[in-house]
Amino acid sequence: MTSEDATIHDASSAATQWKDRKRYWWPLALLIPLSPFVSWLLVVYLHWGLFWATGAWILLLFVPLVDFLAGPDGHSPPREAIAALQEDRYYRWCTYLFVPLQYGGLLFACWCWVHMPMATGEKIALSMTVGVVAGVGINAAHELGHKNETHERWLAKIVLAQSLYGHFYVEHNHGHHVKVATPHDPASARFGESFWMFLPRSVVGGCRSAWAIEAARLRRRGRRVVSVGNSIVQTWAMSVALFASLTAVFGWQIVPWLFLQAVAGITFLEAANYLEHYGLLRARRSDGRFVKARPEDSWNSDHLVSNLFLYQLQRHSDHHANPRLRYQSLRSAPDAPQLPAGYAVMIVCAAVPPLWRAVMDRRVLDYYGGNMELIHTRMTRTSTR
Repeated sequence: MTSEDATIHDASSAATQWKDRKRYWWPLALLIPLSPFVSWLLVVYLHWGLFWATGAWILLLFVPLVDFLAGPDGHSPPREAIAALQEDRYYRWCTYLFVPLQYGGLLFACWCWVHMPMATGEKIALSMTVGVVAGVGINAAHELGHKNETHERWLAKIVLAQSLYGHFYVEHNHGHHVKVATPHDPASARFGESFWMFLPRSVVGGCRSAWAIEAARLRRRGRRVVSVGNSIVQTWAMSVALFASLTAVFGWQIVPWLFLQAVAGITFLEAANYLEHYGLLRARRSDGRFVKARPEDSWNSDHLVSNLFLYQLQRHSDHHANPRLRYQSLRSAPDAPQLPAGYAVMIVCAAVPPLWRAVMDRRVLDYYGGNMELIHTRMTRTSTR
């Protein structure tokens, strides 16, 4: 056997022997869309209204605690196993099932808002639970929207309808992935920028960017911008149809809670955006243009349980380097800058700007050796030369 044959044999053997130890744990993510039902069961049997916020408790208390106990993952698939992982349809069904459960939970929450004896605070708590489902749903749409299969892209649009965030389908794929970690990207947070300053900038800037991208695409094809062929119009129409249908069935009293859960879902998603690239800036070539996005341009986190609940969104460095990889194929990036905790803990930190800056600013400075010219700040030049 030649050395080349031996190398091929060893690679094939590694791919055959490697097993995804998380394979049967991925359905844990479906606990999130089931949280409205879990909330109802806990309230009915324990008689504590605070359990209407079970979705938020799962994400902000349960997941960080189990993350701490479980420790980091430290388990990435070898490159030789990725092709088989990509084709394994079991993993796809773990995301497909999110969609009916998400909408089942939304319908059940509407029924609870109308028919359950709930104080205003309890209705707000249930809205937070449904908002967490919507926010994690945007992440599920993020996973589905990156794929080439038509039905997965439509599922992504359907998922986004609940949060009124349909433009994300266009902006994330064709805006954020192109401009990430540069001053041109509204979803890349600047060093020293608080989450509450970033939030409106990202929401408004992302919407404008998505519309410009979709309008340009349609014009290139000689089609009208405002038409049924516009992906943003499609997703916004889905949201209008969804909210109108739910209002027709359950009455006007659910309208405030529908909008509150959408705001909560958007806030959760944008909090994830905030921490994923905070202060990071892509390197420039000699002509002043930015180099292609690298793993180093995203914060990486390899905390086991939060990765299970978020379809490995926290392996964000590999996602930007290889955006077509499905979640089960993503590898941790030890050479990328590392978050000190999983997303759930970091989102809580982001909500308290002094805490966030105490935790993260020194990490950004250390990563770039204190050189402010290498850090993404409000003063970073946007010109390519």
